[in-house]
Amino acid sequence: MKIEKNSVVSLRYELIDAKGEEVLEKVEDPISYLHGGYDGIFPLVEEALHGKRVGDHVSVTLQPDDAFGEYEHELVEVEARSSFPDDVAVGMQFEGAPEESDDEDFILYTVVEVNDDEVTVDGNHPLAGKTVTFKCTVTGVRPAADEELEHGHVHDEGGHLH
Repeated sequence: MKIEKNSVVSLRYELIDAKGEEVLEKVEDPISYLHGGYDGIFPLVEEALHGKRVGDHVSVTLQPDDAFGEYEHELVEVEARSSFPDDVAVGMQFEGAPEESDDEDFILYTVVEVNDDEVTVDGNHPLAGKTVTFKCTVTGVRPAADEELEHGHVHDEGGHLH
């Protein structure tokens, strides 16, 4: 079966840095997404996968705007140390709204620095501002179930899972 709109696509992938020297992320167990504009994968990758079959390989270089976005310095915030738990450490993550935002959308902040008085958090994705190459191998293609199409995402083998 060819990959087409409203099919469930499974693939193994890896993200590689712009120089092709470092693997930034790699999955051994296939991931699955609903193909056809459901925002389950980067749009340029989805476009490159359209019409492919099981066993096909795809490699797409993604600029920051096509992947994890540009790095936004305003998403780096310095907060009072007293606002955090005693065991706060670099690498911990917290959900919150940007400081000067009327938006109710929360983003994930990563602690990047801790000292006696302050904690610096960064709301950017770790790969924001970077050009990456997405390489994948198609491991499965099947028609999406009606319920998956209604919900706009893939369900696991056991049924509905959010």
